Amino acid sequence: LIPPIVDGSFKTQIAGTLHGQIVLLGLAVTVLGIIVVAMAGARKDAALSPEQKAAAVAEFDFKKGIAVAIFSGIMSSCFAFGLAAGEPVKALSAAAGTGPLWTGLPTLCIVMFGGLITNAVWCGWLIVKNKSAGQWLGAPDADGKRPALLPNVLLCALAGTAWYFQFFFYTMGESQMGRFGFSSWTLHMASIIIFGTCWGFAFREWKDAAPAVRRMVWSGVGLLVLATLIIGYGNRMAG
Repeated sequence: LIPPIVDGSFKTQIAGTLHGQIVLLGLAVTVLGIIVVAMAGARKDAALSPEQKAAAVAEFDFKKGIAVAIFSGIMSSCFAFGLAAGEPVKALSAAAGTGPLWTGLPTLCIVMFGGLITNAVWCGWLIVKNKSAGQWLGAPDADGKRPALLPNVLLCALAGTAWYFQFFFYTMGESQMGRFGFSSWTLHMASIIIFGTCWGFAFREWKDAAPAVRRMVWSGVGLLVLATLIIGYGNRMAG
């Protein structure tokens, strides 16, 4: 909701119209679904012993985790705002003859360049702190083990490619959502939770959870799917 609030269209085009109110309902259902999934995760973790928690996350720190999660959520909305602020770039791309599905891709280059800078600075600081620059050339680590350079490089390349393609296809979809394109970010985040939960079950992360907890998490996923349908319907009404 940050883009329409900032550009002043929230009251007239969203809160003041039926299709906008339907989209807002979808956003509310999304938040509810996230809360339910989070509660299920909290109940699952609460049932673990301290030893199991330590085994699952070697650096478990609840307070630090909550702080990072909140900060990440705020920064995530800034990413969406950056995409919305790139509308002039999309217009220039369209004027140059780019098809409607692809006009948002130049904006990704600009927005992600900021992420490149942030990651480069952070990784550089960690390399200096840990004195691990030599490992790029195959030097052994503190335990005397040599890193598997080729597999690590290939895995990093695969992860980076997969990460980029989520935004590649996201931008294609967002280009077809008309005036309420801002809501596409909500669908994107909801999809991450839906498929992340499915992967969690596939990797048996929930195998020790009580049946009631598993039902709760699937209820949350169901709410997220419902929210997707509601938001899609609202966008369809808007034309």
